[in-house]
Amino acid sequence: MPAARDRSPMNVRLYILQRATAAIMAPLVLGHLAVIYYATSRGLSAAEILGRTRGSLGWGAFYALFVLAAATHGAIGVRTIATEWAGLRGRGLDVLIWVFGLALAALGLRAVAAVVLP
Repeated sequence: MPAARDRSPMNVRLYILQRATAAIMAPLVLGHLAVIYYATSRGLSAAEILGRTRGSLGWGAFYALFVLAAATHGAIGVRTIATEWAGLRGRGLDVLIWVFGLALAALGLRAVAAVVLP
């Protein structure tokens, strides 16, 4: 018989947060795919794409939100996997996942900055 799921307030919040980040990412993924389609169908070079994104607060906000949602979503997913597969629990798990999530966010935001900042 499978083990009962932990329905502590923290896990319920993480469940809701993961679903919320998925809801945020869904339209962002579609927008990102539309941008890729547009750029490739027009034969834009990397230099032309960067010329359009440099200095753009709109693209910066779009991709920063995407990165933060993905980092949060991914960290919660890895936390669940680490708990279920590796049996990790407690403070060590929390620290590991915070470091993982912050590293994802930092690397992603660094990439956004490289594409958007002049």
